[in-house]
Amino acid sequence: MGDHPLKILMAASEAAPLAKTGGLADVAGALTLELARQGHDVRLALPRYRWAGGAAPRLDPWTTLAVPVAAGAVAALVERGPYPSRRDTRARVYAIRYDPFFDRPGLYQEGGGDYPDNLARFAFFSRAVMELIAALGAEEGWTPDVLHVHDWQTALCPVYLKTLYAERSAHARTASLLTVHNLGFQGIFPAADYALTGLDERLFGLQGLEFYGRVSLLKGGLLFADFLNTVSPTYAREIQTAELGFGLDGVLRERSGRLVGIVNGIDTDDWNPAADPHLPRGYSAADPSGKRTCKRALQRELALPVRNVPLLAMVSRLTAQKGVDLVAEVLPELLALDVQVVVLGTGEPMYERLLCDLAGRDTAKLAVRIGFDEPLAHRIQAGADLFLMPSRYEPCGLSQLYSLRYGTIPIVRRTGGLADTVVGYSPLAVREGRATGFLFGEARAEDLLSTILLALKVKKDAGEWARLMRAAMATDVSWSRSAATYVELYRRILAEGG
Repeated sequence: MGDHPLKILMAASEAAPLAKTGGLADVAGALTLELARQGHDVRLALPRYRWAGGAAPRLDPWTTLAVPVAAGAVAALVERGPYPSRRDTRARVYAIRYDPFFDRPGLYQEGGGDYPDNLARFAFFSRAVMELIAALGAEEGWTPDVLHVHDWQTALCPVYLKTLYAERSAHARTASLLTVHNLGFQGIFPAADYALTGLDERLFGLQGLEFYGRVSLLKGGLLFADFLNTVSPTYAREIQTAELGFGLDGVLRERSGRLVGIVNGIDTDDWNPAADPHLPRGYSAADPSGKRTCKRALQRELALPVRNVPLLAMVSRLTAQKGVDLVAEVLPELLALDVQVVVLGTGEPMYERLLCDLAGRDTAKLAVRIGFDEPLAHRIQAGADLFLMPSRYEPCGLSQLYSLRYGTIPIVRRTGGLADTVVGYSPLAVREGRATGFLFGEARAEDLLSTILLALKVKKDAGEWARLMRAAMATDVSWSRSAATYVELYRRILAEGG
């Protein structure tokens, strides 16, 4: 397909900084901007939510779409404007406005419960994306080469492209890619809601959207998208197994020839220890001395004694998936050593209570903060020596990428993106400048503890530790490489066709 710039329509249910509940928003936003920076013509379609605070973009009314729904058609206003960014890019946002569905306090849920009409909401959004493609062609002469959709919320787009819109000339030249960020979230709804999709009832079966008697929007996307990818090569293999396939491993094995893994990047402007506004002092691989200042400041902030002892950190959702139970299990033995531990996060109440109880018993060694605090997360990454991430499964993971960038050596379980982004310690790997962290295999407390003890032993050798830090900080965790890999995939999709 050559090296000409591509026309890409990104469709996502959230994108930072406009609307965010998790990592999907970081990826959709950062990838859109990086692709535009690399010279591609990228447009992002997302629902027009109730914008929060300073994230509200500069959008103007552009056109009105007639979006088909079960009862006929409804009018949806499209608002258009530049994608908000510190960098000047040509990326544009097309926000699809239909207030009865999207002018709400939350994106998918409220008060801890999902909106009961989520299937109707995101079937509507996916149909609106199809109509947007037609409007872009008619009003701007712009037809996307690739429609890149994300997770269950937009998984109906490839289904519509191959069924209801298959005969339309406006859609004939557009290929589709579905990115799965976490297979555990599939958009599963009662069979009685299937009619809301507008699809032929014959597609509600084993070779369609039926999933154990219910509707799975993600399954539809997995079957109909031209290509599939997920957010690390190891996770792409893991989801083809019964253990991590969440019931869809058979579908994924069938499509394995069109399933690839591409590791996420991070915003290296936001996460830059040399110029991070949240830190008391910056530092770099060439001059890491400021990290000591960050550590002392973090100890003072969290009311820990200012001592030169190993400081271990965890910043995470406090759930079993993230292995917080393993950390809680090893903490009593760990705190018997001359170390300090910091935990920041929110999650399951039982883990919040357990960690707070342990912290109350040993205030000199363990500091726990329940909540989401982005500036504190930056200061923890800068001030800690070691970062704990013992996830049971991890499609990609971002925290370990922040840790590498900040020279905070990660201790991770060998799964998903953790296995793909952290090079495990061995004396030879350190000498060769490859080792960037410590990995362990089984999700068992004793395996985590023995790996922590190994890391603490290695830390006593200042030269060895300095080499580990340099290699970690030299790791390319930017979006530029990942975006270039996506471009290679887009060109492969266009070359191989549907």
